Amino acid sequence: MQYRIIRTSSILLLAALLACRQQAPAPRLNAAQLQDPEVMHASVKQLTDVIVYDIFSPPVAARIYAYACLAMYEAARFNEPQYPSLAAQMREFPPMPQPGKGKQYNFLLAGARAFEAVAQKVTFSTDSLKLFEQRLYARFKDAGLNDTAFENSIAFGNAIAAKVLERAAKDNYKESRGYPRYTVTGERGTWQPTPPDYMDAIEPYWSSIHPFILDTCNQFTPLPACPYDDKDTSSRFYREMMEVYHTGINLTKEQQAIASFWDCNPYVMHHTGHAMFATKKITPGGHWMGIAAIASRQAKAGYVQTAQAYALTAATLLDAFIACWDEKYRSRVIRPQTVINQLVDPGWEPLLQTPPFPEYTSGHSVISGAAAEVLTCLYGDSMAFADTTEVEYGAGERYFTSFRQAANEAGISRLYGGIHYRSSVDHGLQQGRSVGVFIAHRIKVATGSMVSSPPVAQNSPRQANVPRKH
Repeated sequence: MQYRIIRTSSILLLAALLACRQQAPAPRLNAAQLQDPEVMHASVKQLTDVIVYDIFSPPVAARIYAYACLAMYEAARFNEPQYPSLAAQMREFPPMPQPGKGKQYNFLLAGARAFEAVAQKVTFSTDSLKLFEQRLYARFKDAGLNDTAFENSIAFGNAIAAKVLERAAKDNYKESRGYPRYTVTGERGTWQPTPPDYMDAIEPYWSSIHPFILDTCNQFTPLPACPYDDKDTSSRFYREMMEVYHTGINLTKEQQAIASFWDCNPYVMHHTGHAMFATKKITPGGHWMGIAAIASRQAKAGYVQTAQAYALTAATLLDAFIACWDEKYRSRVIRPQTVINQLVDPGWEPLLQTPPFPEYTSGHSVISGAAAEVLTCLYGDSMAFADTTEVEYGAGERYFTSFRQAANEAGISRLYGGIHYRSSVDHGLQQGRSVGVFIAHRIKVATGSMVSSPPVAQNSPRQANVPRKH
């Protein structure tokens, strides 16, 4: 009987302790949290989740990252005076607001607010962003930020966001939503929608979007695409087409792993009999934003330096997409799947689902080559890292000795995946590197942050002689 009383009392005491633990307030955060770069990382990750959920196309996603991350940096940079304005060095941005003299601010909070204010304007599913933001504000309150500094920081973030959004309203994005639907001509050797869903062309007018840093959309026109020739089996085009075919039917496990790791298709349709369903994943630009996060954490970068890396990487991705899409819809190169099904094997399918836009140049190659150059300038050419960006999407992780090695693998993954010819990969990487090197030379960043500006690679794309308007 005594044993039962003791046992019952112990259970009641344990239950009371658990109840107290559940009802206890969140622990007060250390004041160091007011300078924590993880606020930046968490904010960008939350935006990535929204981009995946809303199924934004890769070019549009890059635009979202670019505006939101630039706002974050422009508000945060005042914590460290040596960090210059990036917007002041970019095209068509109005002057950014300055903090009031003698006022109290937390510029980490100001940057977070500027980021959220922009992100919520350029995405659809804003509820999760707003919920995240409220939880973020609670962190600052718990860490002891006084009301005056809190309110000043929010107001300053809003002011920065308003100026960034002012530029976003004039970059031709809204106007391009109303342009005519892309017409497939059926001209020999040009792009056609591909199975299984024969989707319409994505963003055929993306070259009309105003770049952040490039002077024109065709500033770095790649080397000409391989001339279409489906008659001469010894022609370069035919040989490259057959390379895609033979690679696809003889893939090694390593090649399959590389292709799957860099798939980054935001919307993949699956067909099983009469049923079909879709899976959503990160975009190619989102993958490189993830690499920027990994590099910043590995370098133990403070929050201003972290914001700088995000802003410059995102701006580079946007400009690289503009340059790439300019070429895609000029050359309108036919996809390997279309030619192989017509000439070689009607039943052949690539490992990866073919994206719905022309083949040349490889978008992965262009944006990876560009992002790798900028990240190399920010963090050096020998930063080895484990790329864990795709873990949550089931692709595991891969290890790289440098950003350039990662870019090269991203490029060749498109050949392994069966959706690009080799010259599209090679020329795409060259085009992207030229974009990245140009940006690294053009944009001044904080003293000591830019390691070096590498020379343009040999056989780089030619610079266009006749600039277009945008």
